[in-house]
Amino acid sequence: MIELRHLRYFIAVAEELNFSRAAERLHMAQPPLSQQIQDLETQVGLQLLERKKRPLQLTPAGEVFLEEVRLVLAQVERAIMTAHRASRGEIGRLVIGANSAITNSILPDILRTFRSRFADVDLVLRELTSKEQAQALCVDAKRLIDRHRQIDVGFDRLPISNQYDSTLNYLPILQEPLIIALPENHPLASHREIPLTALANEPFVLPAPELVPSYSQIINLCQQAGFFPKVVQEATWMITVLSLVAGGVGVALVGANAQALQRQGVVYRAIQGENLTLQLAVIWRRDDASVILREFLEVTKDVAQARMNQL
Repeated sequence: MIELRHLRYFIAVAEELNFSRAAERLHMAQPPLSQQIQDLETQVGLQLLERKKRPLQLTPAGEVFLEEVRLVLAQVERAIMTAHRASRGEIGRLVIGANSAITNSILPDILRTFRSRFADVDLVLRELTSKEQAQALCVDAKRLIDRHRQIDVGFDRLPISNQYDSTLNYLPILQEPLIIALPENHPLASHREIPLTALANEPFVLPAPELVPSYSQIINLCQQAGFFPKVVQEATWMITVLSLVAGGVGVALVGANAQALQRQGVVYRAIQGENLTLQLAVIWRRDDASVILREFLEVTKDVAQARMNQL
């Protein structure tokens, strides 16, 4: 059976065209080297060296064999190097689930930092609701019908759906203020701060609780202020919520990151006398041992910590 050492021995002899120098290069005695080359020729079934000529020469078959052997060893070296890079999480693929809670917040910084450290990792972004993220994280890939929806990590507001709590890990990474989004011509827009109770009779635009479970927190906050929000329209994505606000359909309670969208016709105001916040978390499967995922989580924590230090 031909082994890699046989190929390395042959390359040394072919390049030196001298058994003594090749043996010295390989740090071995000449007789065993000669025997290994003879064994190789027997395995190949061809004469690779012209031993009777001085200096030693390759046969035509030996010259072709040398070119191919060099390619084989180069491929082996590349395979070893690639395996080491994969073990360090430097190459591969990571599928990220995201919604507007993160895309308007620190996700751009996370992606930019990760790519600067791991340029050869393919990052794939899937825009999914909270419910879809939880399902895509928890579904067994072997049973998944719509495979493109499978993700490796997600971002969402806390709390996450209790239905998936037992299978997921999550790490809070950022808190941001809850603010009020108003049509720019709304009577309350003239105030710098607005008490939550001032919204008691206002029509609300909110995401559907079954799609974004964390927004039930907003309803609870309104109830604590003494009223139940009059939800006149539900929307899945933040850009849709803000478009409806701009159109005068209603007001909305949103995370401060919504201001990054700069939607014309919408103004944002702080909630008077309250320090209400929404908590953002990164979520992943508990049984996922991916090195790429581990490195992504480290980058996420680094970026989140840097953001907190700036506050």
